[in-house]
Amino acid sequence: MCTTPGHILLSNEELTISINAHGAELCSIRHNDNEYLWQADPAFWKRHSPVLFPIVGSVWEGTFRVDGTPYHLSQHGFARDMDFTLLSQTDDEVWYRLTDNEETLAKYPYPFVLEIGYKIEDKKIRVMWRVENPADKQMDFQIGAHPAFYYRGEAKEGIKGYFIPDNTHNLKMTLIGEQGCADVEHHYPAPLDAEGLLPIKADTFDRNALIFEDSQIREITLTDSEKVPYLKMTFDTPLVGLWAPSAESPFVCIEPWYGRCDRVEYDGQFKDRDWMQHLNAGETFEGGYIIEIL
Repeated sequence: MCTTPGHILLSNEELTISINAHGAELCSIRHNDNEYLWQADPAFWKRHSPVLFPIVGSVWEGTFRVDGTPYHLSQHGFARDMDFTLLSQTDDEVWYRLTDNEETLAKYPYPFVLEIGYKIEDKKIRVMWRVENPADKQMDFQIGAHPAFYYRGEAKEGIKGYFIPDNTHNLKMTLIGEQGCADVEHHYPAPLDAEGLLPIKADTFDRNALIFEDSQIREITLTDSEKVPYLKMTFDTPLVGLWAPSAESPFVCIEPWYGRCDRVEYDGQFKDRDWMQHLNAGETFEGGYIIEIL
C-alpha cells in the first residue's frame, strides 16, 4: 500500500484506500487484507489508476489544432503527471484541485479548473470529477479513468478471468489502428462466450484496447477464472475501454471515458474530434464512476 508523504488514507470497516496528490491518483484499495489495485511495478506498467485529462488516448501524430494553431500533447494528457492541491478532507471523502498554468497553456490553450474527489461508502469507492471553464470562451476537453485491477486466483485453461457486461445484445467494439488511434472503419462483435461473458485470454488485447462506444455498457463485473465475481464498476460514460499491456500482465484495466483517441489520420480542429466534451464560459462538467468490491 502507498503510505509515503503526499498520500492520504481513507478507511471504514470494509475498505482502506490511498490517494496520491501527484496526479490525484488512487493507488491502493484494500479489503480483508487483500490488495485489489495494481501496485505499479514498472516491469509491466508504472501506474495505478491515472486520471486522463485533457485528452483520452492519443492525438494523431501527437498534434492537435485550435483555431489553426498546432499544439502537442502526449498520450492521455498531462494531469496524471502533475501535483494537485488538497482542497478538502473528511473521514470518508477527499478532494484535490489542479488549475492551468504557463506550462499547461503552452500544451493546451484553455484555462481550466479540474477537481477530483474520492468517497468511500461501505465497499464502494465513488470517484468524482468536476471540470470548470473559468474563461470567457468555449472549453473543449476529454476526461477518463484508467484503473488497473489484479487478477484473482489462477488461470484456468488459458483464461485469467471474465468480464460480465450489463448488456450483451449486439455488442460491438472499436479497435486501435495506426499510431494508437482508432480504426473507425471497422467494428467487431464482442468475443462473448455462450453465457454472455467476455473471457480474458492471451490474445484478448493483441490489438491494444477493446473500446465500446455509444453507451453500450454501463456496468462491468470482473470475475476470476472460476467465474466468481470480485469487483464491479458502474459508470455513466459514453465509452469504456478494456486493456492490459501484455498477455503476461497480472492485471487488467476497466476504463470509463468521456472521450477517446483520434480516429486514424484525423487532421481537423480539436473541438471537432470524436467524443469531445464542451463547456461554455463559466460552466461546470461533473462525472465519475463507482468501484465496488464484491
